[in-house]
Amino acid sequence: MTGTVLTRRRAAALLLAVAASAAAACAPGPGSGTAAAGSPGTVVTLRVGDQKAGSEALLKAAGLLGGTPYRISWATFTSGPPLLEAVNAGAVDIGGVGNTPPVFAAASGSAITAVAAYRQSAAGSAVLVPGSSPITAPAQLRGRRIAVAKGSSAHYHLLAVLKREGISFADIRPQYLQPADALAAFSSGTVDAWAIWDPFTSQALLKHGARVLVDGDGYVNGLGFQVAARDALRDPGKEAAIRDFLSRLARARAWSVTHQAEWAQVWARETGLPGEVTRAAAANIVSTPVPIDDSVAASEQRIADAFAAEGLIPGRVRFSDFLDGRFNDLLGKGA
Repeated sequence: MTGTVLTRRRAAALLLAVAASAAAACAPGPGSGTAAAGSPGTVVTLRVGDQKAGSEALLKAAGLLGGTPYRISWATFTSGPPLLEAVNAGAVDIGGVGNTPPVFAAASGSAITAVAAYRQSAAGSAVLVPGSSPITAPAQLRGRRIAVAKGSSAHYHLLAVLKREGISFADIRPQYLQPADALAAFSSGTVDAWAIWDPFTSQALLKHGARVLVDGDGYVNGLGFQVAARDALRDPGKEAAIRDFLSRLARARAWSVTHQAEWAQVWARETGLPGEVTRAAAANIVSTPVPIDDSVAASEQRIADAFAAEGLIPGRVRFSDFLDGRFNDLLGKGA
């Protein structure tokens, strides 16, 4: 997103795209929407933004998708930044993203709030090179064409790797591509490296002969967020639906830690990814809910400051202004 707000034309396009996606994929599941969440006599519809192998597949695998006292309208996005554009545009009420999209959204003045946090393994985050690449160390990334989704968690991972090597972002040739386009560019040899996350990491390793140049250990905080629209949080019915939705997600995440094989099987069926890919990625993708607190704010502030120092976001962001811990009490229920 450029500027501080979406243009009216772009916002309208987002609303139409999300509506089309929701109409195609989000008919209420069995038992869902059976009662109102909030105002008597009405049924709330919670519009949820999702990504590949995201909340919908996880809830379904854990058996927690049905029987909601509200309807869920799902819309799928290629990565976190466009999902948060839809949240800001009022087309989505809540959605799951990695550690960096909220920073970019906050920097652009978006009306978003992170309301739940979780942490997963950093091993699924990777800077990949082709198996035959002469690149053997991160220091050799200077001047290279590197595919990355702008404003994604991979964007920060790449920035952190470069910074440790004394390389400015201006010293590489970033190719800002969404995962599907980046995979095509990577497999055809039109980029030298690819900064990406699981399940795409495992897909590239197992199906496209990729090699991990450096993973996320020691570079990324492993945090992800459920991010809500401020207008949705001000609506009592939607706030109640969000509370129930986050409670289900917390329980599903706890389930996935001890049921990785079952999670991988459903994940493969829901996404069409090969079972060997989802099995390889399952250990990295499972996550543990964590409270939104000062440590989360400080960790995300370091990400914001790093992007500001490189001139990749406008000005300085105070990330704590975009955090809300009102649902922290759900963590115990999830455990």
